[in-house]
Amino acid sequence: MSVSLPYSETVRINQIGAGLSRRLEPDSDTRKRIARALDLQGLEDFVVEIEVKPTPSTSEWTMKGRVSAHAVQTCGLTLEPLPVDVDRRFSIQLVEAAPQETDEIEVTMDEEDADLIEDGKIDLGQYAVEQLVLSLDPFPRKPGAEFVQPEEPAEISPFAALKALKPQDDQG
Repeated sequence: MSVSLPYSETVRINQIGAGLSRRLEPDSDTRKRIARALDLQGLEDFVVEIEVKPTPSTSEWTMKGRVSAHAVQTCGLTLEPLPVDVDRRFSIQLVEAAPQETDEIEVTMDEEDADLIEDGKIDLGQYAVEQLVLSLDPFPRKPGAEFVQPEEPAEISPFAALKALKPQDDQG
């Protein structure tokens, strides 16, 4: 099963050398694909500045950057468009995956772990979209929008329903 990414911009680690800087600006078709994948009404602007450098004395790399975007989310209460401006700085540690000798996969959930570089490639586009997602509110709400709990309907007894069917002029 292959996963189709909305935006991919791959760089090989042997191209990084002493450091690599990229400015990513997806075209309008790519921004539409990203917007659909993230359930946005629109993504009018999306610019990512990324810098990847090797970390001295280790086999790790440091990716730093800045994401700026103008997106349109949907208010969770009113379903109206909700414009959102994103300006976020990020820093991520990367390490090349060591070759595995077994077929077992060990999963750890440690926040300090560096992201693994697989097949000697880093997908800068995937990291750009990930940082955009982390900047968006998962439950967007327009200012002043409030949820009002509807009144619970009164319980209707079966006998009250029968009484309503009875003619009013019958006193019997």
